[in-house]
Amino acid sequence: MRNVVFCALLLSATQLLPAAAQEQAPAQPPRQAAPGAAPPPADTLPQTRSQRLDKLFAALKRERNEKAAERIVAQIWQEWAQSGSASIDLMMQWSQKAVEEQKYDVALDFLDEVVTLDPSYAEGWNRRASVHFLMKNYAKSMADILKTLELEPRHFGALSGLAAIMADTGRKQDALEAWQRVLDIYPMSRNAQNQVATLSEDLAGEGI
Repeated sequence: MRNVVFCALLLSATQLLPAAAQEQAPAQPPRQAAPGAAPPPADTLPQTRSQRLDKLFAALKRERNEKAAERIVAQIWQEWAQSGSASIDLMMQWSQKAVEEQKYDVALDFLDEVVTLDPSYAEGWNRRASVHFLMKNYAKSMADILKTLELEPRHFGALSGLAAIMADTGRKQDALEAWQRVLDIYPMSRNAQNQVATLSEDLAGEGI
């Protein structure tokens, strides 16, 4: 189960977008509509990040094709990865490199700076929770998971980490409930489906 959080961590790192280019792009003045022109359709207007995520999560909940659901999940990770800061993006990349080299203390130094610079960036907290988990610092990992879920209650990666901690500490019922929360958000998650089936069977056997 430890691979759950690490895989989520790797996936989020590989989906980082070039926020630096976005920050450096010069602002463009809004175009003036021609006199008497009809306003653009609502669905062509720029969407906020929150609106994009709402649409993606609604689609993910409806989707019943596993591969199509995985593509939606990849888009969600892309949205989560966008910090809006070139400095934070760079520190996230450095922290990932440190994790790959198993230099967890170095990774934590970078991630401490990330959550200090932008406490509202949920993925910074989630990444730090993952590193604490790898170091078996479960209490600290749990604290960061709870902060991630406070900022983004639909964060299935953080919920998977929560489930892994519960399972590792012998709290199977809590682990089952966490995986069920993942399935409520991401019904086609094969890993969550398997974990729910396994834990349900284990708990039923213990009750006999």
